[in-house]
Order: sequence, then C-alpha cells, then structure tokens
Amino acid sequence: MPTMLAASSLRNLACSSRLSSCSEYTSGNSWRPIEAAKLHRTYSVSSIRISCAATKPAKTPAEVEWKVKRQLLAEKRVRSVDVKEALRLQKENNFVILDVRPEAEFKEAHPPGAINVQIYRLIKEWTAWDIARRAAFAFFGIFAGTEENPEFIQSVDTKIGKDAKIIVACSTGGTLKPTQNFPDGKQSRYVV
Repeated sequence: MPTMLAASSLRNLACSSRLSSCSEYTSGNSWRPIEAAKLHRTYSVSSIRISCAATKPAKTPAEVEWKVKRQLLAEKRVRSVDVKEALRLQKENNFVILDVRPEAEFKEAHPPGAINVQIYRLIKEWTAWDIARRAAFAFFGIFAGTEENPEFIQSVDTKIGKDAKIIVACSTGGTLKPTQNFPDGKQSRYVV
C-alpha cells in the first residue's frame, strides 16, 4: 500500500542546507510543495526521501525524561532530605542509606552504616562499541568512562531487600525541590 502524503502539511518545513529548494521529490517528479499545499491535494507515493526538516527544535530526551521521572517520584511521595534528617531517619526509623557512588569514592568516605551499590560502573566490555565509547570519553579527558550498571536493581534487592525504606545518597546534589533556577528540581544522573 502506498504511503499517503498530505501536501498541506509541508507548509512549515524549512529546506535542508544541501538543497536549493524543497522542490526535489524522490519518485523522479519535480514538484513544488507550496503550490501543492495551496491546492490542498493528497498525493500517493510509494517512497519518499526526507529533504526538509521542522523549523521548531524538539525538546531533548533528557528534558522530557526528567519531567517524567520527577512526576513519578513525586507521585510515590519521594522527597529530598538533608544530611541531618537522613542520619535521623536511619537511626530512628531504620532507613537504609544506599550510596550509589562509584566503589572507589565509597571506600574513601561514606555515611556510617551505608551500603554501596554503584548505579554507574566502569565500562567493562571490549566490543567495538565499547572501545569507541572509551575513545569518546578519552577525547574529553575522561579515562575512566562509565556506563549504567545493568545489575543495579538486582544488587539492591540482594543487599537491601524489596521492603526496606531507602535513602539514596550521592555526591552530585540533585533534588526534587523546586528553586528559582530549577522550577522542576535539579536533575542529576543519580536522581532516578
């Protein structure tokens, strides 16, 4: 079945930089989308090459993703706590402090009684993809590139248990609390 393309939907598209106009069309026909849009006709095509792009940039996935994560955390009544309150909750209400920093940082210093399960780990594999990732990190002067720890949830379940009350600790400082500069809270790679 051929793809249906509404010419009227092409009004707000900007030409790609390698084209002189948006008049190129893949099936060998040369047509002008603006003239076709004026006629409000629908054309049937069997293939199409994208030669135009939307003029308004979309939000980055990280921006959208943080809002979704923040909403879920707020619905679950997760809140940010300061150090004093975290230690009080640990002593009085049997909360477990889960330190998600890299193991080396945890060994240097950590809250008393904290359990370490790193949410990011050093890149372990040596596939072509992982070598390319290491090179990209090295390009920016980071010689200990990290990746998400695929065993994170499983390790937390093993070390802490599913029914435990948890305080997640890190060194980055993300928060769910809105501020003037961060109305949706401040995202960090550790606030998940």
